[in-house]
Amino acid sequence: MAGRGTPATALLDKQKVAHTLHAYEHDPRHESYGLEAAEALGVPPGRVFKTLVADVDGKLAVGVVPVTGQLDLKALAAALGGKKAKMAEVAAAERATGYVAGGISPLGQKKRLPLVLDASAEGFDTVYCSAGRRGLEVELAPADLLQLTGGVVAPISA
Repeated sequence: MAGRGTPATALLDKQKVAHTLHAYEHDPRHESYGLEAAEALGVPPGRVFKTLVADVDGKLAVGVVPVTGQLDLKALAAALGGKKAKMAEVAAAERATGYVAGGISPLGQKKRLPLVLDASAEGFDTVYCSAGRRGLEVELAPADLLQLTGGVVAPISA
């Protein structure tokens, strides 16, 4: 694939948001999509973020955390004014976002879900996240990611 053509890249282009796409050869045997991306692109793993879909009080929401950490479900629920969170079922996450697991982007989701970006992102000029498929990352400013998703920042990484 040429590197374009996902809902995430279409949104970035339409909104004229500065970004850089980074494609790499995805290895299906790799245990972690995010760590694979960091290694393939030569980027510190703390700067590469994974998009995780959770169920907060019965409603789907998105947590975006560094690939080196885990999503703190209690912190995610608190950031969204909820009481309890658990990881969403993969099928539900894929249905709601329009992406496949391992390629879920916080951008251009089929259904716009509440989003929380881990506070560590504010320490970088740009961060990397999935551009909508395995083997394709987008680099953009955390503020642009928040603006495009209507997201909020909170410490949600464990």
